[in-house]
Amino acid sequence: MERLPRSSGILMPIFSLPSKYGIGTLGRAAYDFIDFLAGAGQRWWQLLPVGPISYGDSPYQSFSTFAGNPYYVDLDLLIKDGLLKTSEVSGVDWGADPGRVDYGKLYENRFAVLKKAADRGMPRDEAAFRTFCEEKRAWLDDYALFMACKRRFGMLPWSEWPEEDIRLHRPEACARWREELREDVDFFRYIQFLFFRQWADLKAYAEKKGIGLIGDLPIYVAMDSADIWAEPQWFQLDGDNVPTEVSGVPPDYFNEDGQLWGNPLYRWDAMQRDGFGWWIRRVEGAFRLFDVVRIDHFRGLESYYAVPYGDDTARNGRWVKGPGRALTDVLSGWFSGKAFIAEDLGYMTPEVKQLLADSGFPGMKVLEFAFDPREPSDYLPHTYPNNCVCYTGTHDNATLAGWRREVGKKDLAFAKAYLGLNDEEGFVRGVIRGGMGSVADLFVAQMQDWLELGKEGRVNVPGIPQGNWTWRMQPGAASRALAKEIAALTKRYGRYHAASK
Repeated sequence: MERLPRSSGILMPIFSLPSKYGIGTLGRAAYDFIDFLAGAGQRWWQLLPVGPISYGDSPYQSFSTFAGNPYYVDLDLLIKDGLLKTSEVSGVDWGADPGRVDYGKLYENRFAVLKKAADRGMPRDEAAFRTFCEEKRAWLDDYALFMACKRRFGMLPWSEWPEEDIRLHRPEACARWREELREDVDFFRYIQFLFFRQWADLKAYAEKKGIGLIGDLPIYVAMDSADIWAEPQWFQLDGDNVPTEVSGVPPDYFNEDGQLWGNPLYRWDAMQRDGFGWWIRRVEGAFRLFDVVRIDHFRGLESYYAVPYGDDTARNGRWVKGPGRALTDVLSGWFSGKAFIAEDLGYMTPEVKQLLADSGFPGMKVLEFAFDPREPSDYLPHTYPNNCVCYTGTHDNATLAGWRREVGKKDLAFAKAYLGLNDEEGFVRGVIRGGMGSVADLFVAQMQDWLELGKEGRVNVPGIPQGNWTWRMQPGAASRALAKEIAALTKRYGRYHAASK
């Protein structure tokens, strides 16, 4: 497995990039951000999952683990490519606040615009489109049919579709509905053609500039997804494809009911008998998009928390052994030249720690978790091994400025003493310095922390179902002056990466 070099990067979701059309995309602002990273001496751009989002707008609950988010297809690039007219996008209501994503407006208006592009593009791009469909057939046919059927059935979850034969993915029903909904099926295929074409261009530009992309792979897939609908044999479902147990997190100090995530669980025994082929295909798809893949909720590979389906809380769950090294060894062997990051946050048992060590994957160290003076913490920088990734915070944490206002007085005093924080340098910059100077191979800060944003810059509050995943950076915020400042600090601590010309 490839070891990460001493380097640094910035965590910035695509949806948070500036644009005129309501959400960040794979267009000009993404290229500009790569230029910003290169000018700042960074090596990595870390992203959140980029799949098509479902109810709740979370990138961790996607309609497909293989597909790309249609909202990320850049409209200006489609105009430049002759697939759209400026008048077809300029008068559309994409949302009133340029600092927030309005997913309701996007859902109402984006697909009608993309349909115009598809109507022009499909006949023009017929040969390339046909080749793309053949290359992606293993997942694309089912995903496009899944989305077309959802439209036909009023966007209901597949488990509530009124037609049993297609709900249960019976081959003859799939063939019949694929023919009946041919126009929509082709439309959803073509959106993916556009997404992957734009992604390939952006990734090539990043490579040219010496910037690597770090992607995020959620451990579970959503119940309402083409993945489970098309391949139910890999999940803990009954004969009617209803889950028997679902995912969650047990009660703890912060939540007496635990967290009920609700994702169907894997049939690990069946997957192992198959050689983990589904996981290999999934990770292979991720590495076509990214240079490094972060495995979300890594501890669930050692033991996972299973909650009876239908429960309202996670209180009645139980711990069940996961695949452990049987899976991590397969991934390490199959992708021997690739780099992984293990999201090993949460309750770390000795068994989970051993699995992390055996895998060789770097774990995560979050500075916001380090400064509880009541007990020693392995998130304190002096305890780090080299083979880890230090973060100021993740998308689930407050920004550093927000954390400063929320954290207890004793924790704050400990942080100030430990890191030597002072008013002249500033609290946020001092914490960033502490992570940048650590021995961790990789250091990653949220873009909001470099911008010193408060609670308005927080991406997600776990357990709160509404209002997340909406923060957007203002145009011009990623300035040359900021890039120069970041580059200076990066050089000081031996993480500077010279940009390619």
